[in-house]
Amino acid sequence: MSNFTWIDGGIVGVYLAVTMAAGVMVRKYVGKVEHFLVAGREMNLYLGIASLAATEFGVVTCMYAAQNGYDKGFAGATPGILYALAMLVVGLTGFCIKPLREAGVVTIPELFENRFGPRIRWLAGVVIVLGGLLNMGVFLRVGGDFLVQTCGMDAKWLVGTMGALLAAVALYTILGGMLSVLVTDFMQFIVMSAGLVVVTFLILHDVGWSKMVETVAQHHGEGGFNPFKHKDMGVDYVVFMGLVNLAAVLTWQTMIQRLLSAKDARTGRRIYAQTSFFFVCRFLIPGIWGVAALTAFAPDQLPTLFAGEEEARRSLLAMPRYLSTAVPMGLMGILVAAMLAADMSTDSAYMLTWGSVIYNDILAPFRRKWSERRGILINRMIVALIGVFLFFFGLYYELKGDVWTYLTVTGAIYLSSMSILLIACCYWRRANSWGAGAAIVVGAAIPIFLLVMQQSDRYKAWHDEWQYVVGSCTFLAAGVAMVVGSLLKPRQPGDADAVTKGVA
Repeated sequence: MSNFTWIDGGIVGVYLAVTMAAGVMVRKYVGKVEHFLVAGREMNLYLGIASLAATEFGVVTCMYAAQNGYDKGFAGATPGILYALAMLVVGLTGFCIKPLREAGVVTIPELFENRFGPRIRWLAGVVIVLGGLLNMGVFLRVGGDFLVQTCGMDAKWLVGTMGALLAAVALYTILGGMLSVLVTDFMQFIVMSAGLVVVTFLILHDVGWSKMVETVAQHHGEGGFNPFKHKDMGVDYVVFMGLVNLAAVLTWQTMIQRLLSAKDARTGRRIYAQTSFFFVCRFLIPGIWGVAALTAFAPDQLPTLFAGEEEARRSLLAMPRYLSTAVPMGLMGILVAAMLAADMSTDSAYMLTWGSVIYNDILAPFRRKWSERRGILINRMIVALIGVFLFFFGLYYELKGDVWTYLTVTGAIYLSSMSILLIACCYWRRANSWGAGAAIVVGAAIPIFLLVMQQSDRYKAWHDEWQYVVGSCTFLAAGVAMVVGSLLKPRQPGDADAVTKGVA
């Protein structure tokens, strides 16, 4: 029985009304495509930190991090630690992101055209959108699952919940673009942070830190604290997560869009460096919620608790089911408002991000004579179509395995190749379009192969055993393809130079 009451519903309703009003009001300031996609490149440090933190913490983040906490104990926060380290190093050194921001582009593929030509720009755009939309495809379903479990709603309301979430986010994103996203992100960051802190203190008071440590030791042993000792992690897991997180810091388009919206390269670097610690909290706080759920519901209780659900989904649903009874009335409304804030900021930014790549790169050959007004209209139509895709994909795609693994594999469809291309574009003068094309094809083919194996009952056991090794090899293979392809057909005199010779 959930503690969600009409009082909590009122709190959520007020929050949604204020957010929607703020998001829609800024539409009158959108006069150019640049305003719609990168907010006129006027984002300052503090707005950038709030926007990046809000965007990269959604309900799906909370759910997969809590599932990691339930399944892996405190060691489940390992990806967050690696992510934070990568962000800090890149922010302090400016590795790749400094020349990228100084290039004045709207997307990463636009930078590639300057070095590798329009065909590579188009191909990079296709791969980025493919990986990005597949990655985001499960967001709505997971967000709907959280609300259904936490609020005690009947499962039949899942489809309606998904549709309502999407419609609310799509409305202000379509009207205001990046300006709406930044304004609502700031509000959502405040609500989200307050909700996370309050609920975490409540859980620590309710369960107790020593009890959670004891539970992790009981169910996971040493592996619950050390990722190298956990049966489902190990060296191959840590290496793959390190590569994925570094590549995401360099090329994940939602993060890069904040960099490219910053006032200058220095501001972009400071946003990265000063947001880095948040990425530890991004995994650790929901991970604590997952451990609390493990304390309340042992693994042998899940088949009864979630009868009829797939095995992989049971640990995913444990955390929201625990919160539904552990969080009291009134505070439940704040929790749901915080999670809606997180979900709306993530969904709006991601829809705009992949839409910007479709418009700026995939449609680049067709939009040379489009006016600003027509360009904004096309962008709004693209965001709307992305919303339709996300609704039906989330409704019908059957996710097998844990959510975080799915997200890393789909993300790797473009992270492996785009990170190699970006590094080569910035620092290797001999890189050319042959190597870039080979890296894109190889980098996309291996993760797609892994997704196919994951869906096959016959090969799923093989997939589960080798997925992290094969995932790491994807980065190596993309790098080799770049080198071999470039050396087979060396660059000719007069070809474009590297973007930069080094990092300041």
